[in-house]
Amino acid sequence: MTPPDEEVRAIEALLFAAEAPMTTSEMRLYLGEDIDLTRALARLEAAYAGRGVELVRRGDRWHFQTAADLAHLLRRERADSRRLSRAAIETLAIIAYHEPVSRAEIEAIRGVQISKGTLDVLMEAGWVRPAGRREVPGRPLIYATTPGFLQHFGLSSRRDLPGIDDLRAAGLLDPVDLAFEQAEVANSGDDA
Repeated sequence: MTPPDEEVRAIEALLFAAEAPMTTSEMRLYLGEDIDLTRALARLEAAYAGRGVELVRRGDRWHFQTAADLAHLLRRERADSRRLSRAAIETLAIIAYHEPVSRAEIEAIRGVQISKGTLDVLMEAGWVRPAGRREVPGRPLIYATTPGFLQHFGLSSRRDLPGIDDLRAAGLLDPVDLAFEQAEVANSGDDA
């Protein structure tokens, strides 16, 4: 068995050289089964905490990244990517909060049809992916977010998405949205 310090060094070298974030299963392919990955990753994460480079977990994948407070030092002038349309933002939010979700479910929540281009833009950005097919007649394609979505928005998992109270406190909900939400809550009590 590899000594504890050697386990940490081996993981550090592996993640440093990796082209993309890695799962623990992928790490085991290189490091073997006898390594205590959970303990070694925790030690490595603690060793890099507060430094210029940090070990970060996004979903079930691990990677090194520049500390968030230093990212501005590495930013260079680049072409500004085009902004997402309101339809794309709404669609992304629906997928993030309700995944996996079909096109019909997205349209039912939004109340309007979405163009195929909206989903294409989100997939090209690397934030949304097809996640299989729903086991219902017609077998519609369902969509989910990607690890790239988590990384771009600085989330460890979908559980880190803001809740309704967080959005309200930040002033991100329209009064119309709040009135609709309150009506929905009131009407849900009638169905019981």
